[in-house]
Amino acid sequence: MKLQTRDLGEIEIAEQDIVTFTGPIFGFEQYRRFVFLYEEEISEHFIWLQSVEEPGLCFILVQPDLITDHYQPQLPKEAASLLGEGDYMCWLMATIRDPFPQSTVNLKSPIVVNPELRQAAQFVLEGSLPIRHPLLREGAASC
Repeated sequence: MKLQTRDLGEIEIAEQDIVTFTGPIFGFEQYRRFVFLYEEEISEHFIWLQSVEEPGLCFILVQPDLITDHYQPQLPKEAASLLGEGDYMCWLMATIRDPFPQSTVNLKSPIVVNPELRQAAQFVLEGSLPIRHPLLREGAASC
């Protein structure tokens, strides 16, 4: 199927590439169907989470390993009921700023995906995790 995207124009996706959010993205509860888009020239650590229902709705996600070596979120008990059994992937929502070194990620509310079942949810984790953690590791070269 053809999909109009915010950043990549019109693209072709397969129906089986669509991920359903069984637990909503906070503030965007009415949108439940998304697709993960990769741009190899950028990095495998960054992806676009593009809404299938709203072309202008797209989030930039980052793999936690890029940010910190110690991110091991303790998911709430309802995670299994929302995502099903299996292995989960965790992504962090990024806020890209100008200048780029001021960009941040949200460690408190990750996007968690069950890739086998194509189900996802956003969770608010317990504990004192920041919602604005620097995207770049200290001492990292900026773009």
